[in-house]
Amino acid sequence: MSHDTLTLLRSGGLHGIHRLDLAADLTEFPREIYDLADTLEILNLSDNQLAELPDDLPRLKKLRIIFCSGNRFTRLPEVLGGCPDLEMIGFRGNHIGSVPAAALPPNLRWLVLTDNRISELPPEIGLCKRLQKLMLSGNLLTALPAEMSALKSLELVRLSANRLEKLPGFLLSLPRLAWLAFGGNPCSPVPAVTAGGIDWDRIETHEKLGEGASGVVFKARLKAENGYDFQDVAVKLFKGGMTSDGLPESEISACLAAGTHPGLIEALGRIIGHPDGTAGLVMRLADPDFHVLAGPPDLRTCTQDIYPEDRHFPYAVARRMAGGIAKAAGHLHSRGVVHGDLYAHNILWSARGECLLGDFGAASSAPVSCAGSLEAIEIRAFGHLLGELLARVVPEKGRETDIEELLALKDHCLCPDPQYRPTFRDITDFLSPE
Repeated sequence: MSHDTLTLLRSGGLHGIHRLDLAADLTEFPREIYDLADTLEILNLSDNQLAELPDDLPRLKKLRIIFCSGNRFTRLPEVLGGCPDLEMIGFRGNHIGSVPAAALPPNLRWLVLTDNRISELPPEIGLCKRLQKLMLSGNLLTALPAEMSALKSLELVRLSANRLEKLPGFLLSLPRLAWLAFGGNPCSPVPAVTAGGIDWDRIETHEKLGEGASGVVFKARLKAENGYDFQDVAVKLFKGGMTSDGLPESEISACLAAGTHPGLIEALGRIIGHPDGTAGLVMRLADPDFHVLAGPPDLRTCTQDIYPEDRHFPYAVARRMAGGIAKAAGHLHSRGVVHGDLYAHNILWSARGECLLGDFGAASSAPVSCAGSLEAIEIRAFGHLLGELLARVVPEKGRETDIEELLALKDHCLCPDPQYRPTFRDITDFLSPE
């Protein structure tokens, strides 16, 4: 199909398009792309053989988003910085070892450099005042530039699988940071978990239940050790050694360290003996009454989940959901686990208001020295979630004061100064049954 797209491009058959996806073993940038300069906003050249971009790329005057993942770049192209409207850059899975200051455009909001060879970032990254999402998992970073303390709009940071001996203090005090992943670094040792493995021969997989950045979840049957009885379970098989959030081993260890809680999707054990060596996890199967609360952010919303338009809740259901998630998150932090991705798209819910928090792909083991600061970051994520629930509460006569109280709690969770946010214990006490 991509070769057909290339043929259409060269024949002028794509005039007026806003997005171009082109994967055709390209070794050079097709000059015909400039024929789309009046309309092209999103350019996806991932999974080619490119090692450079042309110096006249800014001719694409409306370009907002560029993806060049899975190519052969060894240096983030400096020409990107000359594209004035460029907001999102994705160069995952290249061989990038250098990030020149000139490569960072002034309006950058979303930078993805996962799975490269980057050992340092330029101090000038602190000038990217609009930056909201920064994804750097799977690199060689030992530190972050102090100038990043100026990134007051930064909301999501992925630092997993680097070489960080400690988390920078400025990172923990950023006013809008809500989602932070740092597992697989020296500062986040893998917790010791004694749970035994589950042999692949005992597992019979069935239909796919869902798919995320790190892996695919299947419904399955687990044969008891006696060889006769079966248990319905969910099985997660990981896609590879590195995801946008981090390493499979970090996720598996965090799931097992989380233990048992009614608000969590419990992990039963890691899979051993898969014929392809695939890492995997066996989990309890959620009741069919549970459904995913929302969809993940897209290119437009950046860090905000997307709910079905018709998803609304009675006040009591929304309050119960919020209370359940606060208890589950509080349980994790009491066990030294930071979820790192406390989002509606990682929550299953039922019409009764019950919730299950899952997907530990961004989870990390919290250093004791900054456990409180890390909880405060996750509290901000909870504040966003609470705000989303309240925005979808069906109006009920006589509930105005109750809603105002929860809106005040939301604002407290979103306080720009992390030290003044409540704890999950505070929130749980506040949201205890009326």
